[in-house]
Amino acid sequence: MQSNMKHSLDANVPVTRKKRRSLLRRMLQTWELYLFIAPAFLYFLIFHYFPMYGIQIAFKNFVPALGFFNSPWVGFDHFERFFNSHYFWDLLFNTLGISLYELALGFPLPIILALAFNEAKDGIFKRVVQTVTYAPHFISVVVMAGIIITFLSPSSGIIINIIEGLGFNAPQFLTDPRWFKTMYVVSGVWQGTGWGTIIYLAALSGVDPQLHEAAITDGATRWQRIWNINIPTIIPVITILLILNMGSILGVGFEKILLLQNALNMDSSDVISTFVYRAGLVDGQYSFSTAVGLFNSVINAILLITVNQIARRTSENSLW
Repeated sequence: MQSNMKHSLDANVPVTRKKRRSLLRRMLQTWELYLFIAPAFLYFLIFHYFPMYGIQIAFKNFVPALGFFNSPWVGFDHFERFFNSHYFWDLLFNTLGISLYELALGFPLPIILALAFNEAKDGIFKRVVQTVTYAPHFISVVVMAGIIITFLSPSSGIIINIIEGLGFNAPQFLTDPRWFKTMYVVSGVWQGTGWGTIIYLAALSGVDPQLHEAAITDGATRWQRIWNINIPTIIPVITILLILNMGSILGVGFEKILLLQNALNMDSSDVISTFVYRAGLVDGQYSFSTAVGLFNSVINAILLITVNQIARRTSENSLW
């Protein structure tokens, strides 16, 4: 029996070597393709995977003078400190509130706009509307925050003046915590909706015109053709983008929030990302901020995997 096992292992060695040589030969034959993807590969390797080595400081009391290796281990102390803190639920509520608000308002609008553009006739009006809706995407976050502050300024904001000119009391958009989420989400939707339609328009361009011709021949109305032809065509794209959005539900960026944040709206504007910024870069609590950021990333990864599995079981569309 031992001789048979040895003979079997010996027989597998040449096969493995042949596979390796065959793989190396194919790589050499297509070296241009590997050279083409090398910059992207190196980018993710250097800026995304190598820095993951620093995750270990979430389980240490990191001291820069001692370095990664000599800093003492503290286990899950930083995580327990964050979970037991009085601001944990406030940060979680604010982060989820902004993300879900933005998802509910901002996710369906590009779909509706893409369906409308797809039905509109080519002409000057269509091109002008597309340009107007796409243009805000190219405004930087800093400029966007400046526009919001200027337009909503209590003393000279044009929107405030319009509201007061109509005889209403203008809300304090910049300082009232009740208005912060709406201000943040609406401005983000205005900036990103037009750009988001490009993906759906690309998917709609793959619709076979013969399907619409057959539907028109059968007497289908425009709404029936949209519902039964266009929407089913973009369902896979909708599913993929929904999975990706759900996977970043706690990944609210801190740049725009930090620019619009002040002491008066802090109750509504303080999210996990801004807290990590303050704790890590401002207060120098490197280990604690890393632990909070790691918690955020793990929850996003779990949500991404969970939603992807649900989509995979309920439909034929998923990331993997």
